[in-house]
Amino acid sequence: MRLCVFLLLSALLPPSSLAALDRGADGKFHQRRSAHFRLLQDVDIDHRTGRGGSRQFEQAVIEALEDAFRQVHKKLDIRPRGAVDVVVYDPAVFDGTYSDQFRFSTVGFYDGVIHVRGDVEVNRRLVRTLHHEYFHAALDAVSARGHVPAWLNEGLAEWFENLAIGKRRLSSAEYAYLSQANRLDRWVPLSVLSQPTFAGLDNESATLAYLQSYAMIEYLVRHHGEHRLRRFMRKLVRGARLEWLLKREYRVSLAELEANLRAEL
Repeated sequence: MRLCVFLLLSALLPPSSLAALDRGADGKFHQRRSAHFRLLQDVDIDHRTGRGGSRQFEQAVIEALEDAFRQVHKKLDIRPRGAVDVVVYDPAVFDGTYSDQFRFSTVGFYDGVIHVRGDVEVNRRLVRTLHHEYFHAALDAVSARGHVPAWLNEGLAEWFENLAIGKRRLSSAEYAYLSQANRLDRWVPLSVLSQPTFAGLDNESATLAYLQSYAMIEYLVRHHGEHRLRRFMRKLVRGARLEWLLKREYRVSLAELEANLRAEL
């Protein structure tokens, strides 16, 4: 399972430093702007124009990001006011720069800027990562209370990245993985899921934490519909307390939500 991480507190590359990025895998970072994004990319593509060139790649990245913008706005009524900064790195550059920052493998993170491990084409993996990290950026831009627990932040990001490829439910393999973890008492506890990030987890624990978080969002949508989730998030970003809001909108506490999900498994 590919993993992304949301980092709100560690400013590995703050927006003010974007202008300093002048070297990349092919000699420099190329820039592209759209209505809602500022993109810099350094993917090692030999030619600038033509089929498979870097300009075509940049346009495809922008189109994926703008689609992510539309989906998050449509489903949750969330949209940042300003442009979102996105840096897409050559895979070797990303790995060499950030592989030692996390205890688990990652293909993207958000720290005020979206950072993504790129490719020479916009494939399904890259589309999923762009949608995932954009959600983090959008939520961070509008949240009145600042911190939201990792299970909600990552669960929603996973939900959007799966929607981007037409997937709306847990797969049979994901269901089986969760069922086994539940049965063997390897479940990641709520105290861990409720931390600001999953950045301190090892690879195995992070994989399960992301999947549990996604499953909790999928459970809410499956049982109560997207309209309820939209209303829930609208109130949350305006400052409502999470536990109070869960009780009001879903008639459950966080512990009861987890128990209901585990009972299904």
